[in-house]
Order: sequence, then structure tokens, then C-alpha cells
Amino acid sequence: MVSLRGWPSFPEQLPEFDPDHTPETPEELFLAWLTEAGEHVLAPHAVTLSTVDADGAPDARVVILKNVDEDGWAVATSAESPKGQQLAANPRAALTFFWPGRGRQVRVRGLVVPAAPEVSAADFLARPPASRAEAYVGHQSEVLSDPAKLTEAAAAAAGWVAENPDVAPETWTRYLIQPESVEFWQASHDRQHVRVRYRREAAGWVRERLWP
Repeated sequence: MVSLRGWPSFPEQLPEFDPDHTPETPEELFLAWLTEAGEHVLAPHAVTLSTVDADGAPDARVVILKNVDEDGWAVATSAESPKGQQLAANPRAALTFFWPGRGRQVRVRGLVVPAAPEVSAADFLARPPASRAEAYVGHQSEVLSDPAKLTEAAAAAAGWVAENPDVAPETWTRYLIQPESVEFWQASHDRQHVRVRYRREAAGWVRERLWP
């Protein structure tokens, strides 16, 4: 087996993070970190979405962040997908961003609400045609016994999208994670990593430094 301790975790040069000079809201700091990450790493908007299944077991997969504003942190999927069904049964989720090229991680936890139908439809119609067709194929995570059926379904879905370019499926949903806490983690080569958590209270966000 390859020695897992032999691989470097982070680059020699890491960005600075002053925990005493952070903005009022986590959205501001996140967008600054996201913009900075986009200058150095691929897919900075890729995020691990963690949900809970019907048995109470955690489930996780990587999706794409769609937006961040005062309404929430947005991701999108079909309500009929496994993650859509899990969110319907238990509307709580966690998001985890990890940018090893910058030695940074962001964790978001909170309640999840569906966006307005017109917002979800606009999200779907903004996707490239191939991505829209993929959503119409359906059967996500089901067993595929014959790969030829996938080819047939993909062709049929592409034809449907070409003939109906302005139609969005009713099941397509943009979900808004409304954070109760957002944690920012900055790696340090001396192992004195910097962790700052924003915690929501009735009066607004509370910022606190955490032990590594």
C-alpha cells in the first residue's frame, strides 16, 4: 500500500487569514474566499452536499453551488432524486467546500427550503442543453442493467429539450440552505490552524475563534 503520509497536503505558500478582521456576515467572507480560490483551483464552486437518508444514515455527494445571498446558499436538483427525497423527509443539510490548493475549508450547516417555482424554473433553463437533457433522462441512482437504454433515453431527452427549449420540469428544484453556522478553516504549516465560526442568533451573527 502507498504510504498515505508521504503525500503533501498543501502548497508551501498559504494565504493569510486574520481572524480579528473578518466581515460582519459569513456570506461576505465566503465570497471573498471563493473569488480567491477561483484564481488558483479548478471547480471552486464544487461542494459536498450532505443529507440524511430514511434510515438516519448520512449521505453525501458533490454538487455545484448556484448562488449565495441573504436568502441562502443555493444548490439544485430534481425533487425525485435521492437527495431531493431526503431533503423532503428531513430538510437539514451540510455543505463542505475544500480547496487544498489554498489550504482552506468552509463548512455550512442549516435548514433547507425550496425556492419559489419560478426561481427553480429559471435555474433549470439557465443550464446548457446537454445538462437539461441529462435531467430529463431521470432514474438517478437506479440500477442500469443495459447501457443501451441509457443511450436511448439520452437521445430521447435531447430531442425533447430541442423541441421544448423553454420548458422546465416541475420537479426541478433550487434548494436554499439557510445557515445556522458557517465555519472557515485556514491551514497553517505549524499546525496552529485558524478556525472562525459564524453562529446565528436572534440578534444576528456571532463570530468566534475555535481551537484547531
